Amino acid sequence: MKKQLLVLLITVFLGFGVKAQVKSSDTNVLVLIYSQNGGTYKMAKAIADGIQEYPNTKATLKRVPSINPKEKLNADVEKLPIATIEELANYDGIAFGSPVHFANISADMNSFFSQSIPLWTSRVLEGKPATVFMSAGSGAGKEAAILSFWNILASHGMIIVPTGIMGTATLEKSVPQGNTPFGATSLAGSTGTRPSQSELNLAKEQGKALARAAAGLKNTENIKSLKATSAETKIDINKTLKDNNIVLPVAPKPVGNYVPYTISDHKVYINQVALKDGKILNPGKIGAAVTDDQAKDATYQTMLNVIAVLKEACGGDLNKVKQCVQLTGFFNTTPEYTQHAAIMNSASNLTALVFGEKGKHARATIGAVSLPINSAVEIQAIFEIE
Repeated sequence: MKKQLLVLLITVFLGFGVKAQVKSSDTNVLVLIYSQNGGTYKMAKAIADGIQEYPNTKATLKRVPSINPKEKLNADVEKLPIATIEELANYDGIAFGSPVHFANISADMNSFFSQSIPLWTSRVLEGKPATVFMSAGSGAGKEAAILSFWNILASHGMIIVPTGIMGTATLEKSVPQGNTPFGATSLAGSTGTRPSQSELNLAKEQGKALARAAAGLKNTENIKSLKATSAETKIDINKTLKDNNIVLPVAPKPVGNYVPYTISDHKVYINQVALKDGKILNPGKIGAAVTDDQAKDATYQTMLNVIAVLKEACGGDLNKVKQCVQLTGFFNTTPEYTQHAAIMNSASNLTALVFGEKGKHARATIGAVSLPINSAVEIQAIFEIE
């Protein structure tokens, strides 16, 4: 009896182990909108429903911040969480929704994407599938608006998923519709319930198409990742620096009774400020004398200094780096300043660009009343090396 029970338990555990190995993680798709009166929001819900009908796929619905914080939004829209530009890199696919403003996307969505330069330079959106849906009061300019949005997505290297002729089987031809071959739209100013059921059906089909593309690409990337891992493919950091025109400065020398780095148990500990050519780049207080763009330049320079010191710690060979463990950014700011994380992205994006997967790190950002030699930023870094 005991022997039979033991065999049964082993069989159960083996079966569980096999299932655990073959089960893939969910595909995560973001539905990101700007909506004032709720028309685009209703389309977004249909998009999300279509996404979640695809197996092992999760839809997250968020909105971009309003340019005018006093703007009155639809009650359901107001409850949506607000997205940050940095989080776009965390999703496997993205559906973008906006009302049509003068044959273009809304000013609020356009303002949101104006912050995407760090994502563009680090190329984190390349290869991610994206689709666009819209709501137009008069119906005029909807196709031009979608195509103009495609230009932004194409600049980021995203894979665009159009609607083509999907959904025509359920199209109600007796009432005006806002549908296009580029993406679902709602003719918001027409009579009857809007969006119409036909428009919502097409939005749902569009969500399914995006989910299918996102899941397929994710599975392909997983296979590529497994192959790369099994072959122990190595990236030459020197080639990465050259290909991206990144020139490391001469590692700054200590100006006190300390060393530029220490190594303990294969961990390298480094602290640097925004020193460039012997002078502090963009000195002063962020939010007062120093603008956000100047602070980002200073942060980028500080991280260059960190990597230059790290190269010395590695005996001149950055390929010895196994992992960026943590970055901590200290920022000299006014008391009310809150954009520390956005400034720190300059350092994080550079690290990810140079070291790839090894550059993914834990991070902290801290505001300070002042910093040494009036630097706007100081970065503390911990790396693991061979």
